[in-house]
Amino acid sequence: MKNIVLTGFMGTGKTTIGREVARRLGRLFVDMDGVIEQRVGKPIARIFAEEGEETFRRMEAELCRELCAGDGLVIATGGGTLVNPENRARMAERGVVICLEADPEEILRRVGNDSGRPLLQVSDRRARIAELLAARRSAYAAIPWHVDTTGRSVEEAVEEVLRIAGFVALTVRYPGGEYPIHVGEGALAHVGDALRAVGAPEGSAVAIVSNPVVAPLYGPRVEASLRAAGFSPFLCLIPDGEQHKNLSTVADLYGQFLTGGLDRSGTVLALGGGVVGDVAGFAAATFLRGVRFAQVPTSLLAMVDSSIGGKTGVDLPQGKNLVGAFWQPAVVVIDPTVLETLPPEELRSGMAELIKHGIIGDASLFAEMEAIVPQAAELPVARPWEAITPSLLLRSLRVKAAIVEEDPYERGRRAVLNLGHTTGHALETLSGYTMRHGEAVSIGMVVAAWIAADLGIADGALPERIAAVLAGWGLPVRCPPFRADAIWAAMAHDKKRRGRTLRWVLPRAIGYVDIFPDVPPEVVLAALQRAGAVA
Repeated sequence: MKNIVLTGFMGTGKTTIGREVARRLGRLFVDMDGVIEQRVGKPIARIFAEEGEETFRRMEAELCRELCAGDGLVIATGGGTLVNPENRARMAERGVVICLEADPEEILRRVGNDSGRPLLQVSDRRARIAELLAARRSAYAAIPWHVDTTGRSVEEAVEEVLRIAGFVALTVRYPGGEYPIHVGEGALAHVGDALRAVGAPEGSAVAIVSNPVVAPLYGPRVEASLRAAGFSPFLCLIPDGEQHKNLSTVADLYGQFLTGGLDRSGTVLALGGGVVGDVAGFAAATFLRGVRFAQVPTSLLAMVDSSIGGKTGVDLPQGKNLVGAFWQPAVVVIDPTVLETLPPEELRSGMAELIKHGIIGDASLFAEMEAIVPQAAELPVARPWEAITPSLLLRSLRVKAAIVEEDPYERGRRAVLNLGHTTGHALETLSGYTMRHGEAVSIGMVVAAWIAADLGIADGALPERIAAVLAGWGLPVRCPPFRADAIWAAMAHDKKRRGRTLRWVLPRAIGYVDIFPDVPPEVVLAALQRAGAVA
């Protein structure tokens, strides 16, 4: 169990809230100031007076090292403990760190005339509190999660701490940097904290790029979180739908960025599905030669696929994603509760990517998806997102993260993520982008499996097994009534081509795929016809 570490300024409730969190979870509570007082045999104020603050800070650092060797603790630090970046890094490595905060006037009221506060032994406590808060502002801002205890009951603050403690963080590394992926129910309310923690300057502009469907649902919550974290957000709308994923939409965004005052210190934040993320990311990569980018995906497809890896771009009439750039996000925030408003057909479309990740690199993930197929029939209920368990979501994310770390610019292994996409992109193009991406990829995976079986590199039963799981989750496994030769012609504009050669990602077995530089056209055409294309 990871530790839960509460830090923040004096009087924000670290000890009171920490004790209750520990009681609720049945964990051991550690008050760092109390431990130091017990070991030294005198109160903190005397340690400061007799041995000096520097000695006390060394004691704090040593205790941090000691506590980080343990698991499952609830720890309340001193107000200045995690100002030290080494202490902060140690605590964050072994647990979730949450900064409690309160208004200065509330802090003054709570500490009152407490003589045990060595840093407040001055005549003007109000001015001293303001001075210390200003000095620690940047250190506290580097902590991702904040809970304001002003006007909140202990129970309310504890509930918020417990919610944040359930967040999971993954880190994706790429040449020259890394970025966190934060996953947790309720994370949407902490987008501002997460952006501040990755270095976005206080007061800087944040362009929230969304569409008319998503913006009314989640825009106000994200905007409130950004304002609370000290940013200046403004909303930029783009039309909904793949047909608007083009250079004209990007050009319109540039104008909205300028109107909103976005400069090189600012951030473009994508709030929506894959189209919003791709367009906003490309605009961020090219506006003023590149500004900070953040992803807040609201569809399952975007959560497990397009929000991770830094691929951005737009479509041309000749094909999908033919114009784009690699532009890594500074942070990705995933709140699974937004799936509550996702239509069942969009949820099913996202399931194609989870199944794909199982085929590519996690046989047990695929097996779990296969085992719970009977539940798929219950998806069109009031809360269909509940079928997406945290385990499924995280395992899918880990497959994607591991591959993009290995090959951040798609020069080798990362191409395996295109399983099903060669056929899928062609189907999307022929449909005029009325076909959902996940639906097209679902059919594409079945075609790839038939090609693999016909080439003798996979068991003959594999295509039917893959098709059964996809169909069980309500995904299409048969081509629309397009001619096979028309699908083949549409593949000519696939951006994964090398010269006149198409690269195919084909499954050898569940959890094991390979890249093949070319496949005879007659094999591809036969597989398309097996999947329902017109001869």
